[in-house]
Parts: sequence; C-alpha cells; structure tokens
Amino acid sequence: MRSFLIRLVLGLVAALVLSLPGRADTVLSKFLPTIQAPDLVAGAEGFGPIRQDLAVAPVLKGGQTIGWVFVTSDFVGTTGYSGKPIHTMVAVGLDGKIIGVKLVKHSEPIVLVGIPDAKIKALAASYVGLDLVAMAKSGGKHDLNIISGATVTVMVVDDSILRSGLKVARALGLGGLAPEVAAGPTVEIDPAAKAPADWTAMEGDGTLRRLSLDVGQVNEAFAALNDPRATAKPLTDPPDSTFVEMQVALVSVPAIGQALLSAADQANLQAWLQPGDQALMIVGKGIYSFKGSGYVRGGIFDRIVLVQDDVSVRFHDRDHKRLGAISAKGAPDFSETDLFRIPAASGFDPLKPFRIQLLVQRQVAAIEKDFITFDLGYQLPPRYLRKIAAPVVAAAPVPDETTAQSALWQKIWIGKKVEIAVLVTMLAVLTLVFFFQSLATRNARLFYWFRIGFLTVTLVFLGWYADAQLSVVNLMALFGALVNGFSWQAFLLDPLTFILWFSVAAALLFWGRGAYCGWLCPFGALQELTNQIARALHIPQWTLPWGLHERLWPLKYMIFLGLFGVSLMSIDQAEHYAEIEPFKTAIVLKFVRAWPFVAYVAALLMAGLFVERFYCRYLCPLGAALAIPARLRMFDWLKRYHECGQPCQTCANECPVQAIHPTGEINPNECVNCLNCQVLYQSKTKCPVVIRQIKRRGAVGHVEAPLRMPQLRDPGDLINHPNVKGPKNV
Repeated sequence: MRSFLIRLVLGLVAALVLSLPGRADTVLSKFLPTIQAPDLVAGAEGFGPIRQDLAVAPVLKGGQTIGWVFVTSDFVGTTGYSGKPIHTMVAVGLDGKIIGVKLVKHSEPIVLVGIPDAKIKALAASYVGLDLVAMAKSGGKHDLNIISGATVTVMVVDDSILRSGLKVARALGLGGLAPEVAAGPTVEIDPAAKAPADWTAMEGDGTLRRLSLDVGQVNEAFAALNDPRATAKPLTDPPDSTFVEMQVALVSVPAIGQALLSAADQANLQAWLQPGDQALMIVGKGIYSFKGSGYVRGGIFDRIVLVQDDVSVRFHDRDHKRLGAISAKGAPDFSETDLFRIPAASGFDPLKPFRIQLLVQRQVAAIEKDFITFDLGYQLPPRYLRKIAAPVVAAAPVPDETTAQSALWQKIWIGKKVEIAVLVTMLAVLTLVFFFQSLATRNARLFYWFRIGFLTVTLVFLGWYADAQLSVVNLMALFGALVNGFSWQAFLLDPLTFILWFSVAAALLFWGRGAYCGWLCPFGALQELTNQIARALHIPQWTLPWGLHERLWPLKYMIFLGLFGVSLMSIDQAEHYAEIEPFKTAIVLKFVRAWPFVAYVAALLMAGLFVERFYCRYLCPLGAALAIPARLRMFDWLKRYHECGQPCQTCANECPVQAIHPTGEINPNECVNCLNCQVLYQSKTKCPVVIRQIKRRGAVGHVEAPLRMPQLRDPGDLINHPNVKGPKNV
C-alpha cells in the first residue's frame, strides 16, 4: 500500500511539473519528462519545474531541493564524431558535487555499435561524486576514464559534463562558487618584447616549458593503477631511458615566434592564423609520440589536449602543421616538431596559465587499454607583457537567440572560407562542362582523365577532408523541419552541405539527379574509382541481363519510401535504418568503425568491382529521392541520333550504369550524367553514324574539278577512254 501511494504521489508530482510553466525551448524540457528521478539520483522523488532564466530544474526529495538537473547541450555546443551534440543529463548537488549522470541521446556510431552498454553506464557512474568546486580550483584536472575504441567520444562527453557543470554551479552559486565577473585586462602582450638569444636561456626564463618522463616513471604510474594486467606488461627499456620529452612555447607571441622560427616559418604562421587565433609549438622526442596516429584516421589528436579553466581545446588535423628546423641557437634535435593552432572561438586566453595534458596508453588485452595522464603547465613569462589601464566595461546588451545563432553560422562560414572557395570552384567547372558538353567531350582521352581527376577531388576533398557527403537523412530532417517549423539557422551551420543541397536543387531542374550522383557524391566517386582500378587489373565486368537489371531498379525506391514512412513516426528510428547508406562508415568515419559496418561497405565495394556503381544502381535511397523531382527537369541536354537504339546499340552497351534502354531512350531516373554517351556521340572510331558521315565526306572530297571531256572524233574513243568507267570493249 505504501509503495502504491508513493508511486501515486510521484505521478501527481510529474503531472504537476509538466503542467507548470517552464522554458519550452530547452533540451532539458524535451528529455526531463522521459526520466524518472530515482534513475538519475539515488533516493530522489521527483523534479520541479524548469526555471525561466536558466535551463535547470530542481531535484526533489521530501519536498526539498537537494540539487539541480540540466542537460549538457543546453550550455555547451561540443559535438562528437557525428557532428551532433551528445545529450547528457547531469544532476549537481547543493555542495557542487555531481550526484547523477545519464546519457540520454546521442548519434555516435562508436557508441551505437561495438561498445557494450555496461561500459557506457560505468563511464556515466564514474562522474558521480566529482567535486566541481575542486575542478574550478584545479582548472578541470581529473582522471579521465577512457573506453578503448571510443577515445574521442569519451573526451567529448567529459568536456561537455565539466564545462556545463561549472557553468551551472557558478550560475547557481553551488558549493560557494560565484559567477565570474568579466573585467577588462590589466596586461597585454608587448609587441616590443625580446626573447632570450638561445634555447637554454629560454628554458630558464619560462619561454619554453618541458615535460620529461623516463621509462621507470611511466612503469610506476601504471603500477599505481592497481590493474595487474598493466603491471604485468611493463616497458622493457632501461628505466632511465627517455619515454617522452615534450617542450612547449606560445609562438603566436611575436617575440617568441621570431626567436624559435625561421623567417619563412614565421611568415607562414602569420598567414595561417586568423584574427584572434593563437599558436603553440610542441616538440618532442623519445619512444612515445605525443601525436600518435589516431589523428590520421579520425582527424583529432587524441593524445594531447589544452586545458585552461573551463576551456578545453582538442586539436584537429586542420589545426596542425609540421615544422621544419628550429632556428633558436643551441636547440636540441627532436623527432617531432609541430605547430598547433588554437582557434579564437575556443575562448583561450594567452595571458592566463594553461596546461597541455598528455594521455599515455598501455595495451592490457586484445582490445583493451589502460590510460594515465601527465600535465605540462605553461604561463607566459612577464617579460612578454606590459601593463595597461583597466578599461571601463559597459554592460553589453544580451543578443536574442536569432541574433546569436546568426552570429554562430556566420563565424562558421568565415572559418570555412577555403573549403567554400574550393567547392564553388568545383561547381563552376562542372557547370561549364555541362553547358559546353560537346566541346568538353570532343577528346575522349582528355575527358576521361578530367573525370578521373574530378572524382578524385570529390572523394578526397569533399568526402574524406570536408565530410561533405549528402545523405537521405538530410532530406528526412528537412521534411521534419518543414512540418515542425522551418528555420534556416540549423541548415546554415554546415556551409558545404548547405551549398551542395542548394546546387543539387538547381541542378535537378537543368540536368536531373546525375549532376550530384555522377560527379559530386564522394561514395559514388569511390565506387567508380575502385571500379576503374579493377578494370586496369583486368577484373571481369558483369553486365546483368536487361530484364533482371530493370527489375532491380525499383529496390532503391522501395528503400527510400520505407525510410520516409518510418521518419513520419520517428526520425531517430529512421536514422538507425538509414545505416543502409554506407556513407557514414566509408566517408565520414573513413572506415574507423565497428567491423559489421566496415564489412557491409567492403561487400558493396567488392560488388562494385564487377558491376560498376552497384550500390548507386540498386540500393541508394538518396539517389531514389533525387530521381523523383528530377522528372521536372526543363531541358534534355544529351544528344541522340535517330539511329540510336534502332539499330545501333553502342551507347547502350557501353553505358556504365546501363541507363540506356535497348530501344535507345536514356532513363533520366538512372542516368548519372557521366557524359560517356556524348563522348561516343562524337567518336570517329565507335559511333556508326559518325563513321558513315566521315565516309560520305571522304567520298565527296575525292571528287576533283569537273571532268574535261576530250575532243572525240569516233564514238568508240568514248567507250575506250581511261576516265570513263565501264566495259572497255563493246
């Protein structure tokens, strides 16, 4: 009876909470009704209403507030591999300690597949008891529990919990923390400062800071973990041998950069940095690399992170440059010399202390590792600073959400200027090729290599570098936005995807779906390039019987309609089923994913070695979705002869995707605009119509000036004249 009354009271409290006014525009308002308070905080009985001024709600026990609950994505915008926030619900007690953590929603493939649920729950539970007050004093330093195979995702979760937790604790005054009051700086970097003349002097005054670890220290650190597996696998090098030696300098400070870098490197650095950006020089040697090789696969240097108060900066490959020789006198030799850019948007302040956290790992099982961290602290020496009068800071008006979102996407577009310029150039070149296709396809060999080069740029730049792979999920999200209230802001946050979709919409009216599918789809490019390699290796090519081929076409339309139907009920469920698209595995994650996904993509590519663009022809729901509106195209650009298909079958037999019917018509739903038929249309060696025209012109060309008949006296002379064909004798 007692348990029934408790459940009844909790139900009434939940209903009351849902009926009370609160901030409906928060992530918390979406997920709070789906979570039972005892599942988040042990002993809790319910949640109170969400505050109007802050996206938090009280955690209740016995009618009293024992803490505050929030969702990290309401306070920080850190995203994972998927490019979407990882929504984590966190409860913080009145003393500033975390009392509950629950991962409520994410789109991380590394977590969706391959990582046991028990490990994720253990990761969340490890934050319970974390003292945010201590974190604020230590600058966020704590032991990070890494899950092998999900290093970057765990780092994103950690960053989100710590930064959002500190913001909430300061805003609510939990544990005695007070909101930070912005004040004008009292010092600034002195452009006239001079650095010491040699390396040793720079080490002495703090211009350079060092972290040096020998093998013995690292073995002792792993032994302190109390994991017998780590202790049983010590490094076998001599204990006093160098494990890693790292040195750091803030080379964006003019004096330091001039002292350590050559004039050419300094000029390149200044050209690389945008206004407000900073740069670190990190050099190292020893048996352990501070860079590792993970950044090559995933784009993030997962062994180092910059930490400053609530700010944490993880370096991407686009923020990295290799450095040549160090110009400072007496500089030792290093095996790794690198520059790392710190974007202005990160919130990093070069005037304040910071640290570089080094993650060291040790294999303890076939797929498991133990991790420990070491810190290299840095603070800019006073010799590079000068005092300034503190300015009077006027209270800045708080921008509304629309203005803030507009500023965000504009900042993103500015940061993607190079990528946008390359994409716009690609689109301009492709447009010219389509408009002047007769000229472009006149030389078959030249056009072949142009197409191979263009597809290579599409795969490497648009796909693997810029992650600009369109997906049927984008279309489902667009439909959802149109139904639930359209906003340009969400789509403008990814400039390359926005430009591509805009160009696809325009191309559908002019050329159909082939403009994207045949030229700008990274996975389509991967299929075609691998098939070209297969042809070069003389792997046999299979041409499916026309009847079977025609009956396999509808599969992709069925798949698209199925996904679209599921999206009407649940967009999240549709995203799961949309994994039939191999784009995320092959392009976005570059095959760094659980083996079932990789095996699926490998099977599709293997089929494509024998049947060119196998996936595009029969399975691609995105291609099907684009083919439907492509029926509205206004022009038919592909030239044909009356003889095409009746009787000539040259183009139909050589069409890479079998989009030409035996009767000669091109199916616009299946055509990828590769322009191979336009090459054949002008071929002097393959097209029977062109060959016949050449022969006719040749026959006419052999007719010289009008024949001048000789003066003949006898009719028999006409019969026997050499210029007259026919029987010579009568």
